[in-house]
Amino acid sequence: MTEQATKMTWVPEATCGQARAGHLHTRHGTVPTPTFMPVGTVGTVKGMTMDAVRSTGAGIVLGNTYHLMLRPTADRVQKLGGLHKMMDWSGPILTDSGGFQVMSLGALRKLDQDGVTFQSHIDGSKHRLSPEISTDIQYKLDATITMAFDECPALPATPETLRKSMELSMRWAARSREAFMAREGYGQFGIVQGGTERDLREYSVKALTEIGFEGYAIGGLAVGEGQELMFSTLDFTTPMLPQDKARYLMGVGTPDDLLGSVMRGVDMFDCVMPSRAGRTARAYTERGYINLRNARFAEDTRPLTPHDDSPMGGRYTRAYLHHLFRAGEMLGPMLLTWHNLAYYQRLMRQIRAAIVDGTLNELAIKLREDWSKGDWTEDEWPMPSLAL
Repeated sequence: MTEQATKMTWVPEATCGQARAGHLHTRHGTVPTPTFMPVGTVGTVKGMTMDAVRSTGAGIVLGNTYHLMLRPTADRVQKLGGLHKMMDWSGPILTDSGGFQVMSLGALRKLDQDGVTFQSHIDGSKHRLSPEISTDIQYKLDATITMAFDECPALPATPETLRKSMELSMRWAARSREAFMAREGYGQFGIVQGGTERDLREYSVKALTEIGFEGYAIGGLAVGEGQELMFSTLDFTTPMLPQDKARYLMGVGTPDDLLGSVMRGVDMFDCVMPSRAGRTARAYTERGYINLRNARFAEDTRPLTPHDDSPMGGRYTRAYLHHLFRAGEMLGPMLLTWHNLAYYQRLMRQIRAAIVDGTLNELAIKLREDWSKGDWTEDEWPMPSLAL
């Protein structure tokens, strides 16, 4: 790493229990936290223009090293002016290192102490990722936040498997940091590994903080262990992390996952869930989720929610959305992805405001009560339908 220090900083604003509100200051803008990052794996949030993504209130998006190195390639992205210019997003971009995707390839990849050799899932061509290669690719993409290259074993796994994997990831973290080119307003996050084992997580945090990063991610969760075990792991992991750096929980999750994790001290999230759900007719609302393919919505003239202050503004009936999905029209997934991402951003704003006001516990009780109630009945509906 060059000696010039980066100036990416996370500045606290308020706390409520373990929950934190703050601002992440970067070269490409300031992001209020807690924040949810829409996943733009290959330079696009599926089904969304970047104007639509901006309209939801999103302040930062995610891209992926593995997918972009294969297509269109990091060199081509760099020639096109970087990921920000190519995808029309001037705000911060965090890029996953590619480690999770490569480790998911199974028989298509071969791991050694230096890195991973793998076959492309697209055409079978051979490629190589190492801490240095991953960091260089993210530099070419012009990632605002670069992630250290790591290995992420699937859970459940034996303590010995987790230990060996974590120790390898810590060696790779040191190499990733050495390869990182520090620039003003850019940063690199180390990734805490160790499964659900407290001693391994403690070792990992100590190793990463000795290396020194602009932020710290918690990896190796939401990989099959269940919410209860995830939360109990966060209970002992987040207090170990530096108080003055951003904390990012990777690949999480449902609205209740986000709420519970914020209450345990997490600042940043990403997950494909709201956009993937939008493509499969699932809409997230203040009363849980509903499946728009269900026949009961065929003549339902209500909008998705009576509290929709998203850019969709309640303009589309449930019946119309049901029709779009039944007809296989691409507009259905586009509209529902827009709705879900807007709901996630609205939820994060609610949570952040409650932290600042010191009322997060009260909000958590109300949110969970409402989610458990299920869809509004006709008698509960507080506004007229959209029928002419």
